[in-house]
Amino acid sequence: PGALGLPVALAIIGGEPRRFAPLFDLYREAARRAGQDQAKLKTSINVHGFIADTTEAAANQFYGPQAEVMNRIGRERGWGPTNRAHFDMSRGPNGALFVGNPEAVAEKIIAHHALFKNDRFLLQMAIGLMPHAEIMRGIELYGTKVAPIVRKALTDSSEEAKATA
Repeated sequence: PGALGLPVALAIIGGEPRRFAPLFDLYREAARRAGQDQAKLKTSINVHGFIADTTEAAANQFYGPQAEVMNRIGRERGWGPTNRAHFDMSRGPNGALFVGNPEAVAEKIIAHHALFKNDRFLLQMAIGLMPHAEIMRGIELYGTKVAPIVRKALTDSSEEAKATA
């Protein structure tokens, strides 16, 4: 995709996201070698996660449906079953799950943007059988709380970079 200047999206549903960062480096290098305009390249990271008013509520509401889906996928792909300890580790700072209150999720998005320098971020919250009201609240928090925090942080860091250049 890089050589053709096409957009690329990484779906990171497990493991440590930092291990995927070199894939964007390869993409950008292929684009550079092919003479593509680096400013026009579009990159996205797509992850599983959930937002609730508290981190505890987000984890408790998301664990069951997410575990059911990952265990089903795991059986199809040869992965071992997941459990709550694995889930809790995965929602930590180095894990692939973006689960928590708005501030925690925004902080993790910002940290991963520094790693990937992605243009887009997609949070897949409707994993498994989640109650509609919980999904709607998660979407509301994403738009009204998380997005403004992320936009402000990325705008501020972009302006700092311009000022020091």
